[in-house]
Amino acid sequence: MTKEPITVIAEKCVGCKLCIKACPFGAIEVKDKLAVIDLAKCTLCGACVEACKFGAIELDKKAVPARDLSAYRNVWIFAEQREGKIQSITYELLGEGRKLADQLKMQLAAVLLGHNVQEKVSELTARGADIVYVADRPELAYFQDEPYAAALIELIKRHKPCVMLCGATTIGRSLVSRVAVTVKAGLTADCTGLAIDPETKNLLQTRPAFGGNIMATIITPNHRPQMATVRHKVMKEAEIHKSHKAEVVRKKYSG
Repeated sequence: MTKEPITVIAEKCVGCKLCIKACPFGAIEVKDKLAVIDLAKCTLCGACVEACKFGAIELDKKAVPARDLSAYRNVWIFAEQREGKIQSITYELLGEGRKLADQLKMQLAAVLLGHNVQEKVSELTARGADIVYVADRPELAYFQDEPYAAALIELIKRHKPCVMLCGATTIGRSLVSRVAVTVKAGLTADCTGLAIDPETKNLLQTRPAFGGNIMATIITPNHRPQMATVRHKVMKEAEIHKSHKAEVVRKKYSG
């Protein structure tokens, strides 16, 4: 009998629901005072393991078949714009993304969705983007969940980023959750710290837990891209270097 990678120990579980609050994917429910994990939704991020005060959840990484993640490259940030104006959270993401990309020895890319936004590419380039993916269509002029998600999902499936960062804004939260579910990626919300594990090269995603009383660090070692939303005003904006050059990739979509 094949062992499941994550299990709930019935003798230890008290049905306290702390694991439900910690799970970013809604993969846990409590039935008859026992936590039940939906493996179809679970990404094995380990958040529930850290949240459980009773040691009732066990995560066995050895039971997870190794995945070939070598095709996933580069650090992406979602360049949020409103009415054609790039939002400041974008520059914070570029600043932090630059550090992560350098540690991974990869390129930093920005994804810009909108209409008549071509002139904004230079702003992203000056802030350090090595690649700018642009989808410019009338239906993207104003944020709407479905067309924005469809465009970003197609880009991710085609180009396979290793890391995808988005602002923890109203737009960012709405967009990235839809995308993560569709591409079956790990997602950590409201991060206040990001780093790269020097040994595994996994993204270390730090966020407040239990009402901010503790800080939890989450990894998603078996899923790509590693996705995170980042809180506004917690990271330094990327500096402006007007001489910096970037590759511009313009995308056309049918839907």
